Amino acid sequence: MKRVAFYGGSFDPVHDGHLRVAEVLTELFELDEFVFIPAFHAPHKRGKTVTSPVCRYAMIALATNDLPKIKISTVELNAPEKPYTFETLLKLKNKLTDAQIFFVMGADSWEEITTWREWKLVLTTVDIIVVTRPHFEIEFSHVSEEIRERIVDLRESPQPAARNRQSKDQQIYVTDAVCLDVSATEIRQEIRAGDNHWRELVPPQVAKYIEKYELYI
Repeated sequence: MKRVAFYGGSFDPVHDGHLRVAEVLTELFELDEFVFIPAFHAPHKRGKTVTSPVCRYAMIALATNDLPKIKISTVELNAPEKPYTFETLLKLKNKLTDAQIFFVMGADSWEEITTWREWKLVLTTVDIIVVTRPHFEIEFSHVSEEIRERIVDLRESPQPAARNRQSKDQQIYVTDAVCLDVSATEIRQEIRAGDNHWRELVPPQVAKYIEKYELYI
């Protein structure tokens, strides 16, 4: 069975932390594809200024051009009227009936998961991979016991999810395999402040794009 992971977010801009997540999880979970899903405008960021979808898509394309297993999906860009993750996951599951689907989220998203629309559906529609951050204490008490029973903690035993598992329930895998803490917010702030350190946090081709189109100034 084909294994595909989807990673949603604003990616404003895509940075080395995002790419490290893609590369490490592709190896750890023996993925056939890792797919970025840039949001048209994430529901939790309404009211905030977000760079145009075209620019964010272009930066991901530049960053992943030489990475054959890493793709980009326009599923949310093409349906801005349906921005919720549960809708996207149901659409993907109905389309990829012959694949094992993983949805990737960071520690911040996991911490806020109960505020998401139909959050229980998000956590039970497909397999979930939660990527922790360095020096971040992750909690599980905010989700129901039913959800906690599905958690597979890989932090002390980083073994890939079994291809032929016995359980039919969707699992929630927690991993600390990505030890890189980079923030898109930090990058935008450094650009506005004229601090050149941000160039070390994004691929060179993304840095050139940001400078060419004078983004985040």
